[in-house]
Amino acid sequence: MDMSDKKDILCVSNAYQKKYYLNDTFQELPKSIKEDLQVLCVLYTEDIGGILTLYFDEDGNLEFETTYEEGDFFYDEIGSVLKIKQYRNEKRELFEALELYYKVRVLGENPNV
Repeated sequence: MDMSDKKDILCVSNAYQKKYYLNDTFQELPKSIKEDLQVLCVLYTEDIGGILTLYFDEDGNLEFETTYEEGDFFYDEIGSVLKIKQYRNEKRELFEALELYYKVRVLGENPNV
C-alpha cells in the first residue's frame, strides 16, 4: 500500500456480523457525534446490507466505502448509492466538522489557513 492508498478508518458497520466498530483513535469525539455515527452506519447496513466503512483519505476527506460478500443477493447496490447521497446531503455539517477535526487533530493542519 503506498501513501496515496492510506485510509484512516473512522467506523465500520457490518450487516453479516451485526457489529459496529468505532476506531479507538476517535474515542475522544463528543458522545453525540459517536452516537450519530453509530445510528447512521447501523441503519445503513440494516437497510442496504453489506459492510459500510467510513474513513479519512490522506487529504483528510471523509469517504464512504461499501462492500458485500459474494453471493449476497440481498445487498442493494442501487439503494447504496442513493443512501450515501442522502447521508451526504442530510449530514453535511457533521461530515464537514469531522473532516475539520481530522485535519486539525490528526494531520496537524492550521484551520485558519
